[in-house]
Amino acid sequence: MRKIAAWILCSAIFVVANLAHAQDAAKRLVGTWRLVDIKNDGNMDHRGPRPTGLIYYDANGNMAAQIMPDRPRPKFAGSQPTPQEAKEALAGYTAYFGTYTVDEKAGTVTHYRKGNIFAGAPEVVVRRY
Repeated sequence: MRKIAAWILCSAIFVVANLAHAQDAAKRLVGTWRLVDIKNDGNMDHRGPRPTGLIYYDANGNMAAQIMPDRPRPKFAGSQPTPQEAKEALAGYTAYFGTYTVDEKAGTVTHYRKGNIFAGAPEVVVRRY
């Protein structure tokens, strides 16, 4: 009986220690991060060679990301964009928000996207950090 109790206690300590370690990794991610480089994800032709962007992670598990192309963005001719102007303005722009979890062992952060500028985009994406 003592062996079982000791095993349960050790297992509980291991789970709590791993949870605390994962929480530490998530704490280190909290803040605002500036895009430095981006790998070719199929949108490079729309973004240009040096897109800019920010990603935010808060301590409550919320996140948001924005990436803007570096190409010139013409102003709209009128007060409302034409369909073509709207399409050009959105081409290559990334914007989404949601929640996140961190897997420190895998070196990944998973984004659970609740809102996205791209209809039909995957709701869950895993990113390396």
